[in-house]
Amino acid sequence: MTSGNSKDDMELRKKLTKSVLWKLDCHILPPLALLWLANFIDRSNVGNARIAGLEKDTHLKGNQFNTILAVFYVSYLLVELPSNMLLKKMKPNRWIPLLVCLWGVITTLSALVKNFPGLVVIRLFLGTFEGGLLPGIILYLSTIYKRHELQLRVGIFYASGLLATAILRMDGIGGLAGWRWIFILEGIATVVASFIAAYFLPESLQNASFFTNEERAFALERFRLDDSVMQIVDAESPSPTKKSLEDKAETEGHFETASQKSLPINMEEEFEWREIFRGIWEIQVWLTGLAYFGLIVSLYSYSLFLPTIVAGLGYSGSQAQLHTVPPYVPATVLTVIVAILSDRLKWRGPFILICLPLAFIGYVIAITAQTNGTRYIAVFFMAAGVYPSAPCILSILPNNSSGHYKRAATTALQLAVANAGGFVATFAYTPEQKPKYIRGHTISLAFICLAWVCVALNVIYCMWENKAREQGRRQDNLVKYKALVAEGKTKAPIGDRHPDFRFTL
Repeated sequence: MTSGNSKDDMELRKKLTKSVLWKLDCHILPPLALLWLANFIDRSNVGNARIAGLEKDTHLKGNQFNTILAVFYVSYLLVELPSNMLLKKMKPNRWIPLLVCLWGVITTLSALVKNFPGLVVIRLFLGTFEGGLLPGIILYLSTIYKRHELQLRVGIFYASGLLATAILRMDGIGGLAGWRWIFILEGIATVVASFIAAYFLPESLQNASFFTNEERAFALERFRLDDSVMQIVDAESPSPTKKSLEDKAETEGHFETASQKSLPINMEEEFEWREIFRGIWEIQVWLTGLAYFGLIVSLYSYSLFLPTIVAGLGYSGSQAQLHTVPPYVPATVLTVIVAILSDRLKWRGPFILICLPLAFIGYVIAITAQTNGTRYIAVFFMAAGVYPSAPCILSILPNNSSGHYKRAATTALQLAVANAGGFVATFAYTPEQKPKYIRGHTISLAFICLAWVCVALNVIYCMWENKAREQGRRQDNLVKYKALVAEGKTKAPIGDRHPDFRFTL
């Protein structure tokens, strides 16, 4: 495209933007949604298998069911950061489907277990292969979409993880109990999903075969403009702000060809331990990680124990299974609506602060309810508050961390801190509490309150830091960065340390 101020240039840019986003969404979101659906079902299938006879057939006693849920997170937490470090080298469109394929095989083999030790081993292997999925997906999407296009995409694939029911009607077919069919069919479906994803997912913007040459060049350049402040390495020269670069692009209608600058800077970056430690010491990691920890106590216990809670309301078998579906429907719709508004307004934390009170209401109703019908209404509020909040939290660090390896570290570490909530979640709802589960609901409510406070603190921190940068109180970051480069201590981009960089609330 040639430079100019003509209306035709502007129209062409708009047309290319729509074309690029449409092609990215069509080729990336369905495979990722399929993988997340497989993950969501796998997280829930052990709860569904429980009410279909798993405990009886494997002779589980006391809190052994809770134990097999907890051991999953031992291996899960250990692999998130290493997996994100490997993502670039192994290629995301191969590494992510490989993880899914392997856990699909393990899920299928779960149908063969006979006892408690066998379930422990299976769950450890599942955690090993599932741990890299979510941090890998978030990191991958952050290399494809602009900062404030991200949450809608996260919200869409996140909302896809919902239903797992009808196969309980296969109880007894082939001499196998219904819970064994849950693992067999969902495991096979997971393996199939991994092959579909491996076929469709592009490695990067540069290697997306579905683009024309013009679309590829435009896609790369629009990503560069969004990532512009992150790319500044020469701290001595004055840098144009991101806004001025965007204005320049809009008025000139210009972008470079793929041969001129073929890759976004974060894809060219070399590995540095300094960037990993910069991610570890990022205060937003710990605030959002603790917030997500609080959410996960609710989110995981909800998905794991909802079938059991519904069964405690007087339903059994397939009826109990079917009654676990409706609470997810309004939560799914709200998740997508919040994601759209969040990207449009460039807010993350504020929407969490708005949504979580719905979960407060749900848990208070559940704790004080006198009838089963009221308790069932409560689970609708729980889902509507917690599920829309998760994509918001997942989008904060990709928006506020720059440089591939710092972003890889922050997204993985956030989830490692957060998923430790799984240990709490698995023991929050124990058998002796049914059918009211007052203690479990109280624990979840307390952690939801913790999440709200941590998110509020993170929003305040981002506002304070943005104000400091607007007032010129972070200019010494340039001097410090220049010294690191001069001493040969870093080749990474200055990224979010740059005074022109602004955090997303």
